[in-house]
Amino acid sequence: MTYTGDVTVGGPADVRELPGLTITKVAVGPYDNNAYFLRCARTGQVLLIDAANEAARLLDLLGDAPLARIVTTHRHGDHWQALAEVVRATGAPVAAHPLDAPELPVPVAEPLEHGDTVTVGDVELEVIHLRGHTPGSIALRHGAHLFTGDSLFPGGVGNTWGDAELFKSLMTDVVERVFEPLPDETWVYPGHGKDTTLGAERPALPSWWERGW
Repeated sequence: MTYTGDVTVGGPADVRELPGLTITKVAVGPYDNNAYFLRCARTGQVLLIDAANEAARLLDLLGDAPLARIVTTHRHGDHWQALAEVVRATGAPVAAHPLDAPELPVPVAEPLEHGDTVTVGDVELEVIHLRGHTPGSIALRHGAHLFTGDSLFPGGVGNTWGDAELFKSLMTDVVERVFEPLPDETWVYPGHGKDTTLGAERPALPSWWERGW
Protein backbone atom coordinates (compact mmCIF):
# COMPACT_ATOMS: atom_id res chain seq x y z
CA MET A 1 0.00 0.00 0.00
CA THR A 2 1.42 3.36 -1.00
CA TYR A 3 -1.31 5.43 0.68
CA THR A 4 -0.12 7.29 3.79
CA GLY A 5 -2.74 10.00 4.26
CA ASP A 6 -0.01 12.62 4.63
CA VAL A 7 -1.23 15.53 2.52
CA THR A 8 -0.46 19.24 2.60
CA VAL A 9 -2.33 22.30 1.38
CA GLY A 10 -1.27 22.97 -2.20
CA GLY A 11 0.23 19.50 -2.52
CA PRO A 12 -1.08 16.45 -4.34
CA ALA A 13 -4.00 14.37 -3.18
CA ASP A 14 -3.37 10.89 -1.79
CA VAL A 15 -5.36 7.99 -3.21
CA ARG A 16 -6.25 4.67 -1.59
CA GLU A 17 -7.74 1.81 -3.58
CA LEU A 18 -10.06 -0.55 -1.70
CA PRO A 19 -12.18 -3.36 -3.08
CA GLY A 20 -15.06 -1.53 -4.76
CA LEU A 21 -14.07 1.90 -3.45
CA THR A 22 -11.45 4.58 -4.11
CA ILE A 23 -10.67 7.12 -1.38
CA THR A 24 -9.03 10.41 -2.38
CA LYS A 25 -7.79 12.68 0.42
CA VAL A 26 -6.85 16.32 -0.18
CA ALA A 27 -5.87 19.15 2.17
CA VAL A 28 -7.43 22.56 1.50
CA GLY A 29 -7.71 26.03 2.96
CA PRO A 30 -5.98 28.08 5.65
CA TYR A 31 -6.96 25.66 8.42
CA ASP A 32 -5.47 22.61 6.67
CA ASN A 33 -8.81 20.85 6.34
CA ASN A 34 -9.10 17.40 4.86
CA ALA A 35 -11.72 16.69 2.21
CA TYR A 36 -12.41 13.13 1.08
CA PHE A 37 -13.82 11.85 -2.20
CA LEU A 38 -15.26 8.33 -2.05
CA ARG A 39 -15.83 6.80 -5.50
CA CYS A 40 -17.77 3.58 -6.11
CA ALA A 41 -15.74 1.43 -8.48
CA ARG A 42 -18.72 -0.06 -10.31
CA THR A 43 -20.93 2.98 -10.79
CA GLY A 44 -18.38 5.79 -10.73
CA GLN A 45 -20.59 7.75 -8.34
CA VAL A 46 -18.78 9.94 -5.82
CA LEU A 47 -19.51 11.08 -2.29
CA LEU A 48 -17.66 14.11 -0.90
CA ILE A 49 -17.01 14.38 2.83
CA ASP A 50 -16.62 18.05 3.83
CA ALA A 51 -16.48 20.61 1.01
CA ALA A 52 -14.16 22.53 3.29
CA ASN A 53 -12.46 25.10 1.04
CA GLU A 54 -10.92 25.71 -2.41
CA ALA A 55 -14.02 24.88 -4.42
CA ALA A 56 -12.13 25.05 -7.71
CA ARG A 57 -9.63 22.48 -6.46
CA LEU A 58 -12.38 20.16 -5.29
CA LEU A 59 -14.29 20.45 -8.56
CA ASP A 60 -11.10 19.79 -10.51
CA LEU A 61 -10.49 16.62 -8.53
CA LEU A 62 -14.10 15.55 -9.07
CA GLY A 63 -13.81 16.04 -12.83
CA ASP A 64 -16.76 14.67 -14.75
CA ALA A 65 -17.72 12.08 -12.14
CA PRO A 66 -21.32 12.26 -10.86
CA LEU A 67 -21.39 13.67 -7.33
CA ALA A 68 -24.11 11.73 -5.53
CA ARG A 69 -24.05 13.79 -2.31
CA ILE A 70 -21.95 15.92 0.00
CA VAL A 71 -21.78 14.93 3.66
CA THR A 72 -20.83 17.70 6.08
CA THR A 73 -19.45 16.22 9.29
CA HIS A 74 -20.34 19.22 11.46
CA ARG A 75 -21.33 22.86 11.43
CA HIS A 76 -18.01 24.66 11.95
CA GLY A 77 -17.32 27.06 9.10
CA ASP A 78 -13.91 25.74 8.15
CA HIS A 79 -15.62 22.52 7.02
CA TRP A 80 -18.07 24.12 4.57
CA GLN A 81 -16.44 27.16 2.94
CA ALA A 82 -16.70 25.54 -0.51
CA LEU A 83 -20.06 23.90 0.08
CA ALA A 84 -22.35 26.41 -1.63
CA GLU A 85 -20.13 26.71 -4.70
CA VAL A 86 -19.77 22.95 -5.11
CA VAL A 87 -23.53 22.54 -4.74
CA ARG A 88 -24.14 25.21 -7.40
CA ALA A 89 -21.74 23.51 -9.78
CA THR A 90 -22.97 19.95 -9.29
CA GLY A 91 -26.50 20.08 -7.92
CA ALA A 92 -25.50 17.47 -5.35
CA PRO A 93 -27.70 17.17 -2.25
CA VAL A 94 -26.20 17.94 1.14
CA ALA A 95 -26.40 15.54 4.07
CA ALA A 96 -25.73 16.40 7.73
CA HIS A 97 -27.08 15.83 11.20
CA PRO A 98 -30.23 17.88 11.95
CA LEU A 99 -28.66 19.48 15.04
CA ASP A 100 -25.95 21.11 12.93
CA ALA A 101 -27.93 21.62 9.71
CA PRO A 102 -29.26 25.12 10.50
CA GLU A 103 -25.71 26.52 10.64
CA LEU A 104 -24.83 25.39 7.11
CA PRO A 105 -25.00 27.84 4.17
CA VAL A 106 -27.25 25.63 2.05
CA PRO A 107 -30.35 23.55 2.89
CA VAL A 108 -29.75 20.02 4.09
CA ALA A 109 -31.72 17.67 1.84
CA GLU A 110 -30.73 14.48 3.65
CA PRO A 111 -30.77 14.59 7.47
CA LEU A 112 -28.55 11.93 9.02
CA GLU A 113 -29.14 10.34 12.41
CA HIS A 114 -27.07 7.87 14.41
CA GLY A 115 -27.29 4.42 12.81
CA ASP A 116 -28.44 5.66 9.42
CA THR A 117 -26.84 4.40 6.22
CA VAL A 118 -25.39 6.62 3.49
CA THR A 119 -24.82 5.10 0.06
CA VAL A 120 -22.68 5.99 -2.92
CA GLY A 121 -23.26 3.53 -5.73
CA ASP A 122 -22.81 0.06 -4.24
CA VAL A 123 -20.93 1.36 -1.18
CA GLU A 124 -22.63 1.77 2.19
CA LEU A 125 -21.44 3.90 5.10
CA GLU A 126 -22.79 3.86 8.64
CA VAL A 127 -23.50 7.18 10.38
CA ILE A 128 -22.09 7.47 13.91
CA HIS A 129 -23.25 10.46 15.97
CA LEU A 130 -20.43 11.71 18.22
CA ARG A 131 -21.79 14.43 20.51
CA GLY A 132 -19.47 17.03 22.00
CA HIS A 133 -17.34 18.92 19.48
CA THR A 134 -20.67 20.14 18.12
CA PRO A 135 -24.16 18.84 18.92
CA GLY A 136 -24.49 17.23 15.49
CA SER A 137 -20.98 15.98 14.73
CA ILE A 138 -20.98 12.70 12.83
CA ALA A 139 -18.50 10.11 11.63
CA LEU A 140 -18.95 7.76 8.66
CA ARG A 141 -17.79 4.14 8.72
CA HIS A 142 -17.21 1.78 5.81
CA GLY A 143 -15.90 -1.50 7.16
CA ALA A 144 -12.55 -0.78 8.80
CA HIS A 145 -12.43 2.78 7.46
CA LEU A 146 -13.72 5.62 9.65
CA PHE A 147 -14.08 9.28 8.68
CA THR A 148 -14.26 11.21 11.95
CA GLY A 149 -14.50 14.92 11.13
CA ASP A 150 -13.22 16.83 14.16
CA SER A 151 -14.32 14.25 16.75
CA LEU A 152 -11.21 12.04 16.78
CA PHE A 153 -7.59 12.71 15.81
CA PRO A 154 -4.19 11.17 16.41
CA GLY A 155 -3.58 11.95 20.07
CA GLY A 156 -7.07 12.76 21.25
CA VAL A 157 -10.67 13.74 20.69
CA GLY A 158 -11.83 17.02 19.19
CA ASN A 159 -11.80 20.36 20.95
CA THR A 160 -14.43 20.87 23.64
CA TRP A 161 -13.02 24.22 24.84
CA GLY A 162 -12.46 23.18 28.44
CA ASP A 163 -16.12 22.30 28.98
CA ALA A 164 -16.12 19.22 31.21
CA GLU A 165 -19.60 18.11 30.20
CA LEU A 166 -18.90 18.39 26.48
CA PHE A 167 -15.63 16.51 26.93
CA LYS A 168 -17.37 13.75 28.88
CA SER A 169 -20.05 13.51 26.18
CA LEU A 170 -17.54 13.26 23.35
CA MET A 171 -15.23 10.82 25.12
CA THR A 172 -18.16 8.62 26.11
CA ASP A 173 -19.46 8.48 22.54
CA VAL A 174 -16.00 7.90 21.07
CA VAL A 175 -15.36 5.05 23.51
CA GLU A 176 -18.80 3.42 23.33
CA ARG A 177 -19.55 3.98 19.64
CA VAL A 178 -16.05 3.72 18.15
CA PHE A 179 -13.38 2.06 20.30
CA GLU A 180 -15.55 -0.60 21.91
CA PRO A 181 -17.27 -2.00 18.80
CA LEU A 182 -14.52 -1.48 16.22
CA PRO A 183 -11.24 -3.38 15.85
CA ASP A 184 -7.72 -2.02 16.20
CA GLU A 185 -7.08 -2.13 12.46
CA THR A 186 -9.82 0.47 11.84
CA TRP A 187 -8.21 3.32 9.91
CA VAL A 188 -9.15 6.83 11.07
CA TYR A 189 -9.42 9.65 8.52
CA PRO A 190 -9.75 12.92 10.50
CA GLY A 191 -10.91 16.38 9.50
CA HIS A 192 -7.40 17.84 9.78
CA GLY A 193 -3.91 16.41 9.64
CA LYS A 194 -2.59 12.88 9.50
CA ASP A 195 -4.49 9.62 9.70
CA THR A 196 -4.20 7.06 12.48
CA THR A 197 -5.68 3.73 13.56
CA LEU A 198 -7.79 2.80 16.56
CA GLY A 199 -5.06 0.40 17.65
CA ALA A 200 -2.50 3.18 17.73
CA GLU A 201 -4.75 5.37 19.88
CA ARG A 202 -6.44 2.82 22.16
CA PRO A 203 -3.64 2.58 24.78
CA ALA A 204 -3.88 6.34 25.38
CA LEU A 205 -7.59 6.41 26.27
CA PRO A 206 -6.99 6.44 30.05
CA SER A 207 -4.62 9.40 29.72
CA TRP A 208 -7.18 11.29 27.62
CA TRP A 209 -9.76 10.83 30.37
CA GLU A 210 -7.24 11.95 32.99
CA ARG A 211 -6.13 15.13 31.22
CA GLY A 212 -9.69 16.13 30.29
CA TRP A 213 -9.11 17.02 26.65
